Formats: sequence, C-alpha cells, structure tokens
Amino acid sequence: MGKKTLGVKKRLGKFLKQNKRAPVWITLKTKRKVFTSPKRRFWRTKTLKV
Repeated sequence: MGKKTLGVKKRLGKFLKQNKRAPVWITLKTKRKVFTSPKRRFWRTKTLKV
C-alpha cells in the first residue's frame, strides 16, 4: 500500500463528515419521520470512488 496523496486524503475527510447522522433538530421538526441522513453509508458494503 502506498501513501495517501493530499487529494485522496481530502476526499476521505469529506466522506467521513458526510457519514454522520441527521441533526436532532431535523428529527424534531419532522416529528420523528426522518432519522437517518440520506448520504449515510456502511463502510463494509459501499465502496467509495476516491
């Protein structure tokens, strides 16, 4: 395995930030209909195009 370039590292950081849950205020505003973020992914199943 080689070293990560800066571009790859930045993209991985972006995917890491996207993989958070939906904010609590959205859950409260939609009366608990929306729980998960639409960009949520599981690390084993989904492959990233980095």
